[in-house]
Amino acid sequence: MLCKSVGVLRVKICGITSVEDARQAVAAGVDAIGLVFYDKSPRHVALDQAAQVARAVGPFVTVVGLFVNASAEDIEAVLAVVDLHVLQFHGDETEVFCQQFQRPYMKALRMRPELDVLQAMSAYPSASAILLDAYRPGVPGGTGETFDWSRIPEQTDTPVVLAGGLTPDNIEQALAAVRVYGVDVSGGVEASAGCKNSEKVSAFIARAKLN
Repeated sequence: MLCKSVGVLRVKICGITSVEDARQAVAAGVDAIGLVFYDKSPRHVALDQAAQVARAVGPFVTVVGLFVNASAEDIEAVLAVVDLHVLQFHGDETEVFCQQFQRPYMKALRMRPELDVLQAMSAYPSASAILLDAYRPGVPGGTGETFDWSRIPEQTDTPVVLAGGLTPDNIEQALAAVRVYGVDVSGGVEASAGCKNSEKVSAFIARAKLN
């Protein structure tokens, strides 16, 4: 499968914390929203609020739950309350761990300078997608930083999602450099951490889907 995929690009807005932000993203044409279940993140969302957001987006928008080295018990507790369609793992989770929840999953890889991307991807053959994110020591994601997009492999067996420092101002440049299955943005469309800016969300989605 070519990483430079043919078809309409998919857009995920991550770090949604309110029903209002979720509905605005849906109105703008988002394909997926992300709910963060990592309590050290400023975009962390409580279970009851997450359940409300998941119900608010309707049946045709994918709801993704983001976890960082969570225990299986903690993930099952979330799944008991929140209707998640896909799980997204940003820690050191193994393929065996990621597979056990009977949900499609994405595995995030942080683009350390020494990372052999294809080798790292090969450790997760069951993943629905691999998300490539910027690397900062000690930070599992949401850095607001980009990485060298030329490092994305030309050919992969798994769809690739691009993340890391994307904004309405650079998304067209990113997609001119590499065509991927989807893109994932959080801080680049915010008014403040966890609070989305509806104009930025709309601009990002519109510009991404033009490519």
